[in-house]
Amino acid sequence: MPSTPSTLIVNARLVNEGREFDGDLRFEDGQIAQIGSGLSARANETVIDAAGRRLLPGMIDDQVHFREPGMEYKADMATESAAAVAGGLTTFMDMPNTSPPTLDAAALEDKYRRAAGRAWGNYGFYMGASNDNLAAIQSLDPRSAPGIKVFMGASTGNMLVDNPEILDGIFRDAPTPIITHCEDTPMIDAELARYKAKYGDDIPAACHPDIRSREACMKSTQLALSLARKHDSRLHVLHISTADELALFERGPLVRADGSRKRITAETCIHFTRFDRADYARLGHLIKCNPAIKDASDREAIIQALADDVLDVLATDHAPHTLEEKARPYTGAPSGLPLVQYALNAALELVHEGRLTTAQVVQKFAHAPAQLFDVIGRGFLREGYAADLVLIDDTPFTVQREDVLSKCGWSPFEGTTFRSRIASTWVNGMLAWDGRQLVGQPQGQRLAFDR
Repeated sequence: MPSTPSTLIVNARLVNEGREFDGDLRFEDGQIAQIGSGLSARANETVIDAAGRRLLPGMIDDQVHFREPGMEYKADMATESAAAVAGGLTTFMDMPNTSPPTLDAAALEDKYRRAAGRAWGNYGFYMGASNDNLAAIQSLDPRSAPGIKVFMGASTGNMLVDNPEILDGIFRDAPTPIITHCEDTPMIDAELARYKAKYGDDIPAACHPDIRSREACMKSTQLALSLARKHDSRLHVLHISTADELALFERGPLVRADGSRKRITAETCIHFTRFDRADYARLGHLIKCNPAIKDASDREAIIQALADDVLDVLATDHAPHTLEEKARPYTGAPSGLPLVQYALNAALELVHEGRLTTAQVVQKFAHAPAQLFDVIGRGFLREGYAADLVLIDDTPFTVQREDVLSKCGWSPFEGTTFRSRIASTWVNGMLAWDGRQLVGQPQGQRLAFDR
């Protein structure tokens, strides 16, 4: 990182580690240099008056699908990371179900090479699991990836792990946290066959949560937890979509008062807090995703579980597809939706609604991913940490399709009015988003893990 002049943000409302407080923050050479009150400007220093606006650490999205390599026609690391920093997400962790899938160290390093100089945010890449790459998992350098991704339910290509012996070996030997997609494939296949017999390929979108049922989620999540307890694995269960699963997880902070950390953790995604079954009538396949968006009662329970520290992390599962793909009949319409650009705005709506505090959003969307994946020097407003920062302006705006930066060119939030916008995003001390447009060049760096 080249030496850069220092910047002083004054009169900010800093949100960090459970607190909101008035103060100033100075950063230089890519790092937070000083946090205090009444800090005096230095010669040649850039001074920004936050005028009471909230200053947050940059969000860390531990679950994205940026589609590179292999599907660059609908997304790539440059376009999707640009959308992310426009949304206040300064770090991303990308999934392995690309083409080819990320199933060995060579494929992993290829992704890091692709991101260098092109990613607007900081980046890490998961190693994937399959029925035939246990040796690659066992030999993985734990500092090279945030975790091992295991699709214990339906997925694409060669990435469904359904061999019991291999699953047991992964949970026994993984050198990093294990992260799981939990849905039971045989249960899903049986329901899909039943609905196809009735509707053919043109199954109504509203049937998606019945095909990819809560029972399929519950069965697979229970299996993952049983394996983690058997081997004392570090397990993180992704995108919880049902109220039923919440009872399986421990309530309490990710990092306890004695410094110990939960071994089994869970996260949900922003779309499970903003949409429910009623929205299929309006949005159809645009909100078709796996696991499925389910009932309003599930949405309410998930929001409460975030507030109650049952769910530890909030993420996006950003998974763009083209509108042409989404317009296909049910059996041909892919699952997933683009979310990084407006996820933080959507999370802050929960604050406006009185469901969460800003400090809780920061805990779930910045602090917890950093802690969970042992990320060095990011995710907090701390002196010596990277100057990944987001300034929030409480001025309403309405999402318009022409403002979408993701390559797929659409958002499920089009027409939605959010009460907070992203005024500025800094990545490693460099302004990347000025509230209207991208600024400068990509400044993302490879994540380092303390293992």
